[in-house]
Amino acid sequence: MDKVIVIGCSGSGKSVFSRKLRDVTHLPLYHIDRIYWREDGSFLSKPELHERLREIVDEDRWILDGNYGSTMEMRMKAADTVFFLDYPTEICLAGVRERKGKPRSDMAWLSPDDDDMEFVEFIKNYNRVNRPRVMELLEKYSHKRIVVFKSREESECYLRSLRI
Repeated sequence: MDKVIVIGCSGSGKSVFSRKLRDVTHLPLYHIDRIYWREDGSFLSKPELHERLREIVDEDRWILDGNYGSTMEMRMKAADTVFFLDYPTEICLAGVRERKGKPRSDMAWLSPDDDDMEFVEFIKNYNRVNRPRVMELLEKYSHKRIVVFKSREESECYLRSLRI
């Protein structure tokens, strides 16, 4: 496991899982949110984001945490391992509520996540709108090591097994 992507709905805990995975594997961790968003709340253009991610995927070892559908296939193609946090909507919404107002290593600024109704609707619609594309890509790249977690307990158990 040298090139890893961690994907899943917003609020699923991708960044938390990625940090714990980094601590066990010692792989360099890149949060795509941290790359995309600037401290003032502005963001990179798509071409700028794609270029920055191309630079990272050309490196020998990494964990890339984040969705960003326009870059997912590029990252999946380059990865040897894919972790998909495939959690129920309620868990993701709770995850967003729990992190509200807390500093996050994956973001350059505090986000008012659960006050943003568009963001909440994105989460509520993720399984219907975004998940099918993720599943298509997982099928397309099924020769990769793909690990799908259905609960936080499963992901925690997996991380514990790596520490042994």
